Amino acid sequence: QVQLVESGGGLVQAGDSLRLSCAASGRTLSSETMGWFRQAPGKEREFVVGFRWSGGTTRYADSVKGRFTISRDNAKNAVYLQMNSLKPEDTAVYYCAASLQGLLFIPTTGAGYDYWGQGTQVTVSS
Repeated sequence: QVQLVESGGGLVQAGDSLRLSCAASGRTLSSETMGWFRQAPGKEREFVVGFRWSGGTTRYADSVKGRFTISRDNAKNAVYLQMNSLKPEDTAVYYCAASLQGLLFIPTTGAGYDYWGQGTQVTVSS
């Protein structure tokens, strides 16, 4: 079992930055794939970024490429999402997810992930 807890969301203005945190417990993250997804009101859940612990590969959605950065802290068993140059269209609930399926690629759909956090709200005003 893996428990994921996100934090760091809030209300910011366009152009501002936020850093989301995802703290994991119940298992040391060392071989899983971690992902961030988001869901805006009335829209489907959307892949944002994924990170394979093994090899350190990442995959970003085109909409956030160059603005968002995923990172990890092995000592804290956590992953982070640094979000810069935020836009109103980035407004959503952001979810951290962990995949224990041993896939050799970074899944971009929810089916590829086994554990989810409760989400943290990010609101970007124009």
